[in-house]
Amino acid sequence: MKKNLPHFTIANFSLCFVLTILLLSCSSPKELEYREIRNFKVDKLGLATSTLKTDLVFFNPNNFGLQLKKFDLDVFIDNNYLGHTTHDQLVSIPKKSEFAIPVKMDVDMKNLVKNGFNALVSKEVTLKVVGTIRAGNGKISRNFPVNYEMKQNFSLF
Repeated sequence: MKKNLPHFTIANFSLCFVLTILLLSCSSPKELEYREIRNFKVDKLGLATSTLKTDLVFFNPNNFGLQLKKFDLDVFIDNNYLGHTTHDQLVSIPKKSEFAIPVKMDVDMKNLVKNGFNALVSKEVTLKVVGTIRAGNGKISRNFPVNYEMKQNFSLF
């Protein structure tokens, strides 16, 4: 009795090879790593609200570039709520490198004075950034959770 074995033609082999490469290359992106705050400045100082500007610096550990589509972040200094910021403009993130996201945030001065003034006049604070970043490659994107906490040298004046 003769068994019919499948015939592997060059077309079948090529299709299997391409599918294998696609499956291996479609790995899920690694989470972005928070590094530091740069270029902190008070843009507008007011009695009721003030506007702060800074750059949040991250590192992309992936072997491919990403596109930052949006972020939604809450910022705390020494566990005192500082403010909320969102961003929905496309930012290119190069592979295996640091990148900065410009952040503009309105701060409620009554809350700041009541809860966090001591933190703002100290030399070192605990900075906490919590929220989500939406990034991806092409049409495929995913939400990355953000929950970074670290000691940061900080001076308002």
